[in-house]
Amino acid sequence: MAKCGFIGMGIMGEPMARNLLKAGHDLVIWNRSASKTNALADEGAVVVGSPKEVGENSDYVFICVTNSGDVVDVINGSEQVHGLSKGLRPGMIVVDHSTISPDVTREIYADLSDLQVSLIDAPVSGGDKGAIAGTLSIMCGGDEDSLQKVMPLLESMGKQITHCGPSGAGQTVKLCNQIAVCINNFALAEALVFCTLNQVDPAVMLEAISAGAAGSWQISNLGPQIIQRDFSPGFKVGLQRKDLHLAIDAADSVNMPLLGTALVDRMFAVAEGIHGSDAGTQALITALEQLANTEVKSSS
Repeated sequence: MAKCGFIGMGIMGEPMARNLLKAGHDLVIWNRSASKTNALADEGAVVVGSPKEVGENSDYVFICVTNSGDVVDVINGSEQVHGLSKGLRPGMIVVDHSTISPDVTREIYADLSDLQVSLIDAPVSGGDKGAIAGTLSIMCGGDEDSLQKVMPLLESMGKQITHCGPSGAGQTVKLCNQIAVCINNFALAEALVFCTLNQVDPAVMLEAISAGAAGSWQISNLGPQIIQRDFSPGFKVGLQRKDLHLAIDAADSVNMPLLGTALVDRMFAVAEGIHGSDAGTQALITALEQLANTEVKSSS
């Protein structure tokens, strides 16, 4: 069994780390808010005091934090925290599951290469349900040889694991995923509001279209939550907007306008104003409801 370290015990990170533990691997963990390590500590994980100590006690280190700056801080450290890079040894592999800038990923890859450490960027899709079930889609960038070494570990957390290309390619594909997801979410919201205004039960509409060409993960998972007025997060509005801004910035660098993505980001801004950044992305519906002066809910 492998000696694994995991940094970041959020909605995604904790269940992903738990699946490594369930697979029988040794697990060392660290989180900025120490209280979030308690559950896994009770299940057998070893809690340490810094990212550096995670590196010192692992052969493979997994990171799942919020943004580019957080990943840089975890690796380089700060005045308060000793960084992961201080605990790494030649031959180790770091896997970053965070969704961050492809450019920042390539910079980290170069820095770790100087230490003879490999970096795999491996952002994920599938929400908290996929993280819990171990059925995530994992989009990987980096060296093929390093990816093959960690593949058995990734298979504890994901079902679809794709090598997308060199360093940064995993992040690029994740941003493609977020573009498609957010516009699909917006289309679902429009359909639900349109349906409601035309006095058709939205639950009936969802049942009818989910088996046809419109069927999607969004319709099957977020649709029922919307009509039940359940805006609890599988993925948070604030994180969705962060990812959309990454995509828009990356598109700007190649002179491509993401018109639909920019529009949906503005609608998410309205939803964030209503519900806050911790609401689930299905709360996007409320921005359209406000424009249409209606509320989507099942009549059955």
